[in-house]
Order: sequence, then structure tokens, then C-alpha cells
Amino acid sequence: MKRGRLRVLLGMAPGVGKTYEMLEEGRRLRDEGRDVVIAIVETHGRVATAAQAEGLEVVPRLAVAHRGVSLDEMDLDAVLERLPRIALVDELAHTNAPGSRNDKRWQDVDMLLDAGIDVITTVNVQHIASLNAVVEKITGVTQRETVPDAVVRAADQIEVVDLAPQSLRDRLAAGSVYPAERIDAALSNYFRLGNLTALRELALLWLADEVDSALQRYRSEHGIEGSWQARERVVVALTGGPEGETLLRRGARIAARSAGGELLAVHVSTQDGLRASAPGALAEQRALVETLGGTYHQVVGDDPATALVDFARSVNASQLVIGVSRRGRVAAALTGPGIGATVIRLSGDIDVHIVNHARAGGRFTLPRLSGPALSAKRRILGFVAALVGGPLISALLLSTGSDESITTDVLAYQLLVVIVALIGGIWPAVFAAVLSGVTLDFLFIAPLYTVTISDPVHAIALVLYVIIAMLVSIVVDQAARRARAARRAAAEADLLATVAGSVLRGESAVPALVSRAREAFGLAGVRLVASDGATLATDGEPVRDGRATTVPVGADRAVLELHGRDLDAGERRLLDVVVAQLAAALERTDLAETAAEAGALAETDQVRSALLSAVSHDLRRPLAAAVASLGGLRAAGDNLSDDDRRELLETADESLATLSVLVTDLLDVSRVQAGVLAVSLTPTDAAGVVLMALDELDLGPDDVELALDPDLPALRADPVLLQRVLVNVLTNAQRYTPDGERVRIATSRLGGTAEIRVIDHGPGIAPERREDMFSPFQRLGDTDNTAGLGLGLALSRGFAEGMGGTLTPEDTPGGGLTMVVALPVSTEASVDDPYTLPRGTAGGSPTSGPAVVRARSASEAAAAASRSPEDAP
Repeated sequence: MKRGRLRVLLGMAPGVGKTYEMLEEGRRLRDEGRDVVIAIVETHGRVATAAQAEGLEVVPRLAVAHRGVSLDEMDLDAVLERLPRIALVDELAHTNAPGSRNDKRWQDVDMLLDAGIDVITTVNVQHIASLNAVVEKITGVTQRETVPDAVVRAADQIEVVDLAPQSLRDRLAAGSVYPAERIDAALSNYFRLGNLTALRELALLWLADEVDSALQRYRSEHGIEGSWQARERVVVALTGGPEGETLLRRGARIAARSAGGELLAVHVSTQDGLRASAPGALAEQRALVETLGGTYHQVVGDDPATALVDFARSVNASQLVIGVSRRGRVAAALTGPGIGATVIRLSGDIDVHIVNHARAGGRFTLPRLSGPALSAKRRILGFVAALVGGPLISALLLSTGSDESITTDVLAYQLLVVIVALIGGIWPAVFAAVLSGVTLDFLFIAPLYTVTISDPVHAIALVLYVIIAMLVSIVVDQAARRARAARRAAAEADLLATVAGSVLRGESAVPALVSRAREAFGLAGVRLVASDGATLATDGEPVRDGRATTVPVGADRAVLELHGRDLDAGERRLLDVVVAQLAAALERTDLAETAAEAGALAETDQVRSALLSAVSHDLRRPLAAAVASLGGLRAAGDNLSDDDRRELLETADESLATLSVLVTDLLDVSRVQAGVLAVSLTPTDAAGVVLMALDELDLGPDDVELALDPDLPALRADPVLLQRVLVNVLTNAQRYTPDGERVRIATSRLGGTAEIRVIDHGPGIAPERREDMFSPFQRLGDTDNTAGLGLGLALSRGFAEGMGGTLTPEDTPGGGLTMVVALPVSTEASVDDPYTLPRGTAGGSPTSGPAVVRARSASEAAAAASRSPEDAP
């Protein structure tokens, strides 16, 4: 029997529409006359999804009893007996109830396929086994139900049901995914915008890898050897040399230029294992590859260039990055063009990048003006040319010359001397001139085969010949010296430009100047030491005390210590420029520090001015009311009635209490800004602190709706400070909540963090003004004299951060502002993960948790307080 075909609908998260899409496809296939049945579908109460299932044949579910509870599962035997052409099976990763025929639903699907039934199924990316740990790191939620990658990859067709993250959040906020009581927790936990974006990318990249594998199989089956560059794949060739890091970073930048670019590093080793490489360097570069998000590969081949190109073609690479050869020109001339030229010739349609690096060109150094104009290598080559060229020319002239060809003989030797002078300079040219002069006298001037000269004219000609050779060599030597001086001048200009640029770049100027000075002058080490002995910057080997040359920088600001060779007069002149720029850079640093201190003083002055303004504005009212009340009592004496006396006393008491609160807030905010806030972190029951805050504000069920997670573990917090945070936040929420609406307080957990959410449906705050809320002495509108100094939220954020948490504002779905207090879960408390999904909910909410049931202690009281009067028994 022919095996059925498997079609998988892959989603990034619950609610993107996988089940809806599966049912819509089932209806389309049914309308085409295909035999389609619903083997099992989970609608999760979504009306639109249930509507799509209407009209499709449904195989009745199988009831499985487990621990006294009846669980509905797919009836595998009934579907096999029905034997439809196409079966719709939801939630591929689902774990069947104990006692079922198979442990996992994907095993049921495999049996349906073996029976020749085509299956359309759904799965979320968090349930794929290889991605489970990555999803947990992103969302903080552990998924207990997974499906092996091989099962999904074996599908005949995989489709991503995609939805923009914000669109999914809008769908969630509209109640199209979860019931209203679960929306806030879902939006603030699993369904954060960042989480959804990361999950979407994960799903798309996983599918892209699967598409790539399918493409490789197709090319292999059809014998296609050319590369199909569907996306950028950058292969970096590593030799084990120190230039590997440079090549990897360049390759990573190339790969990052296009979306979905991939970085692959490869090291080619020979079959005999004799090719030199540094295992330590390769290990470091392999770690760097993983840090850059790439993969490391090692291949074996006799010809590195061929092996490298073959690997690039096998992975369908679009770019190949190799380094410039570290060989010198002579070595390249003797051994051939090298691997780079071969790689270019074999690469075909793969782009090859040859990257320069420090080992290829060496570091920047100033050319030396002292010593010979030409290098020792050129001088040696000059002597070799004289010794080899002389005999060759002599043999040629003896075989072809005559008595009348003396002029030709002299010019031939003269040409040799000029060539030697161009190669090696003055001394090889003088040597060639003397040698060729003796050879002319010995072989071509009578009497032959002696060093005597019978004709004085010939002696004069020989002397002139030597003089001409020396003059030519002197000209060549001077030209070489001038060329070297020009290179030196260009190098000095480059150094000065770099020095000036380093100073202009600001904070990194000092270390850049020290590093550049060491490289330019070829020193072993350079260190800049402040007048108080502190090391400001260092480069190269450690400077040995007592063996370094010291140069003062600035007016006793610092000392530059140079370790290595002695500098000549020209280098000293350049060093003075570097020292002057170092002094300027240090002065710039000092000025920046002074400016920072001045800025801090300005901010302090601004706070002081605001404080004085606030005192005059907000403290005057309660103080004046208290003074007036007490003055009235004193002036009236016994003439006041009991009601008037009580009213004046109450006014004075209320004003003095308000004054006490304002002064306390001022002291608290000063402690927060000074960083001396005393915090005592202990395991704290969130529900208990919420109740205390409600009692302090005298708020009841008519004012506040509670949705506290009964399984929320203890928080690591200071209960007193946490109560102050909640009181301030609740006060603001209550002030801006419209009449007839209630403030909602919800608690939930996300990984190792617990959240207390205070939700109002007021006017909200524009995103650009949200940070202003947390500035001292700021009030929305600044028109309500009963609002205090505007320190509440500033104190609340300071208290939250002092406890190791955060206080952040968010939009309330449907309008309003939600203040989220996030604090770490106490490590002393041991609780079960509230996000563990029960059986049968693989495609349900990853955040099913907060519900006002089974409350204990303070949580129970809070749950009772959250009931409206008509709900009371």
C-alpha cells in the first residue's frame, strides 16, 4: 500500500491561525470532492475556528479514563476503520493520555500515513525538539511536549502560517485567541513583542534550513554541480595562522549585509597531516566562529585549493574569503603564484575576496634614513650579478668577437657594470668595473692573457671605464637614497595625520597614540605613566624599570616611557610631535572630566531649584492651612463651638499629616538619588503586600479588581518598599480611572521573574512622555494642588530598582496605562512552574495560570476581596 502524504502547518505561536488554515483547506478539498474527515481538532473556544469546522465530517473522540478524570483523545482505531482519503489532525506534539495506543500523537499520525491516509496537521515552533531549549531561553517558558525534528522534516510539505507579531497581539487583545481574564497575562509574558519577533524569525529560519536541505537533495539526485546562490553563504578559509581572526570578522560583515546570510569557516588539512597549522589558533578561531553565529568545518585534501573550492560548491556558497599569502616576493617567484591564484581560477561563479592582513604587509614602521641606501639583499644580488654576468659575457665575446671589435667588447662590459649598479649600488658596481677591466685587459688587449698594457691609450680607456662605472653607481645610489627619503616623508605624513585624527576622535586618542608610536618607531614597548604613578596607556612588551627612555608629556602631567632601541635625531623630531599630541589629548580628557563634573553640578542645581520651587508651591498650602487653623483656635479661645473647634483641629491635623508625607518623600528621594537607600530583601508574599496597600488607601471591591495568581512564589523584595511602590502606583491609577471603571491588579510569573500589574483604563500617557513620569517634581498637567510634589513615581522606580527589579509603563489593551512592577522570584521558595501545560493543551496558551481559585493565606483573602458583592455567597 502506498504511504500517505504528510502536510505540516508550522506556526510561531498559538493564535496565528494554523488550525483555521487547516480547516479552511479541508473545506476546500471537500468541495473538490475529496474524502476529508476531522480526526481531531482543538478550537480552544475560538468562535471563528469552530465555524470553520462546521460541515466537515468529524470522527467521534475516544474517552480515556485517567485517575478518575475522563480525557478526550483522537480515536485512532475509528479513523483507521473509517479510512478516509485525508485526515485533519491538530496539535502534532500532543501527548496522549495514559492508556492510549501510542504515547504521542505524532506516532498516531505515522500509523495513519502507513495506512495510506494523507494527513494535514499543525505544530508550533516551540514544540520542535531541536528548538525547545532556544524557545525556553527566549520566552522563559519550558515546553514539556515536543516532536522530533525528523518527524517534521520527513513531511512531504511544510508551510509556515505567518502573522506579524503586532497583528497577533492585536488579535489577542481583541479576545480572538484567549478569554478576557487571560489576555493581560498573555500579552505581558509569552506574547511580548520581542518574544514573538524572535519566534517568528526562528520559525522562518528553521523552514529556510529545511528548504535548503531539500534543494541540496534535489541537486544531488539530479547531478547538478553548479552552485545555486539562493542566499548568501560566505565561506572563510582558515590556515591556522594569526590572520584568521581578521578573515572571520570580514566574512561575518559580508554575510551580515544580506538577510539570512550564513557564515561558514573551513580548515583544509592534508591526508598525511603534515601541513603546518597551529591547533591553539584554530581552537580560538573556532570559538570566534561560534560567537559570530557561524559554523566550523574541517576537510581533508591533498590540494588545499581544490578541496576549498569543492567544499564551497558543496555548501552552495556565494562568497569565498581567503587571505593574502604570507610568502615574500622571492618565495612567490620561486614556488609559483600560490593557493590564491588557483582558488580564483577554480572558483567559477563563486566570488572570491582576497583580504589583506597584518602578516601579509607587516605593521606600519618608519623607513630608516641611516645606513646604506639599498638593502643588503640588493647589494648581495649586485655582487652575484657581477660574478655571474662577467664570465657569461666573456664567453660570448670570445666566441663571436674579432680584433676590430674591441669597442663592442668595452660597451658590453660597460652595460654589465650599469646593470650591476642599478641592482646593487656603488660597491657591487665598483667591483664589477674592476673585474671587467681586468678581464678586458687579460682577454682582449694585447699582449693577450697578461695584465700588462702595451699601449698607454688602452690604459687611459680602462681608467675612464672604471670612473664612468663609479659615476653611474653613485647616481643610482643617490636616487635610491632620495626614494627612501620620499618614502620616509610619506610615512611621517601618514603618522602625523593618524596622530591628529586620534586626538580628534576623543576618548580613545591616548591609547591610539601610544600604540601608533610604538609601531612607527619599532619599539618593544611604550607606556604612558601619570604623575601620580598610574598607568594611563601601554602597548607592547612591559617596560622594564630603569631601562626605558623617558620623555615628559605636558607640564608634569605624565611621562612617556620608551623601551627598545635608541631613536635618531629625525625620529626624535617626530616623537616631539607625538608627545605634543599626547599632551593635547590628556588636556582634552581633563577638560571632559571637568565638564562632566560641571554637568553633574548643573543637574544638582536644577534639582535644587525645582525643590525650592516645589517647596514654595506645594508646602505652602498645608503649612498655611495648619497655621490658619491653629491661629483661629488661639484667637477665638472659648468662643468657638464644639463643631467649629473640631473642624479646625481636623484641618490642622490633615495639613500637618500632608506636610509630614511631603517631607518624608523629599527625604526618600534624596536617599535614592544619593544611592544610600536601605533595602532589606526577604521572601515576600505579593498578595499580602497588595492587601496592605489596599488597606492603606481604603480601597475595596468597588474600586479594585484582583486577579492574583494563587501559585505565585514568594518574591525577593523589601515588603515595606514594595508597599510604598504599590501605594504610589495605585494612587495614580485610581486618580485617572474613569467613573464606573475599576483598577485591575494582576500577578503572574515569567521564568525567574514575577510581575505585579496595575491596570487602569484612563487616558493613558503618550510614549514620548513616559520617561518624564519618573522625573522628580513632575506631574501630569501640573494643575492639581492635591497631587503633591510629583515624587511618587520617581520614588517608586527608585525603590523598585533598589530591590533589583523594574517599574515600566505599558499600554493597556483597549486604552489606558499599565504599570508593571517586575521583581525576582525568591530562591528560598520552591514552587512548581505555573506555566506547565496540562495534558491536552499542546496548542493552547503557554501562559495559562492566573486564576482566582484555590487561594491560600493572603492570596485567599485577596481573591475574596476581588469578588463583587453580587458574587458573595
